[in-house]
Amino acid sequence: MDLKLRGKRALVTGGSRGLGFAIASELCTEGARVALLAGGAAGVEAAASRLRTAGHDAIGVVADTTRDHDVEVAVAEVTERFGGIDILVNGAAKAHAGPPTGVLDLDADELRSEVETKVLGYLRCVRAVAPQMVERGWGRVINISGLNFRRTGSVFGSIRNVSVSALTKNLADEFGPKGINVTVVHPGLTETEGVQDMIRSGAQARGVTEAELAKAFAADVSIGRLVRPAEIAHVVTFLASPLSVSINGDGVAAGGGQLGPIFY
Repeated sequence: MDLKLRGKRALVTGGSRGLGFAIASELCTEGARVALLAGGAAGVEAAASRLRTAGHDAIGVVADTTRDHDVEVAVAEVTERFGGIDILVNGAAKAHAGPPTGVLDLDADELRSEVETKVLGYLRCVRAVAPQMVERGWGRVINISGLNFRRTGSVFGSIRNVSVSALTKNLADEFGPKGINVTVVHPGLTETEGVQDMIRSGAQARGVTEAELAKAFAADVSIGRLVRPAEIAHVVTFLASPLSVSINGDGVAAGGGQLGPIFY
């Protein structure tokens, strides 16, 4: 299937590593020109260099998505170098780790930071990119959230991910008639480098094999294992394409399926 992405121009925030880099790589494979955005200059340039070495058209830009000015400058730079931005993938967010925190024990400032980064940060990027998409009458925005939007236990994860879903639907209703589709992808625990490190250290601490701990982490995943970053990148790449026009404002769960509950 030709996803009709050749020559499209994409900005992937949080693109220097993990899931963001996998998405950027897949978009490049489909012929898109890709700008990776991250907070660290060395990391984002190294990631872009890896893509260029593989023969792709990729650049790195530096920005802190919690700062309006940073986002505006980064979007202006990508627009100048590529001539425009057709696709925005919002993925710049903190990977919240640690045990579940009860409401009475949570740090309100930490929650503010989570929302500032993942919700308002996504909104900043959309506001910076949307005007040119509206002018051209076409665009795609894919917000990366997470399956914690479906469950309690992590107050941070639930609040920020539900908020991203609400943001997505509002953007979709506003911009859909102008040719811009906005969707949200909800990964579960994904086998990124960070999760592999967590499995490695966790297995050693518990005196079990890495395979045993990975299986335990995937106990409620219906495909029987953790999803890999490239597999989520395939979903995001389809949503970034013109062929995804029938999907707008909705969420796509991409965690390998959860055993038990029926979601409808």
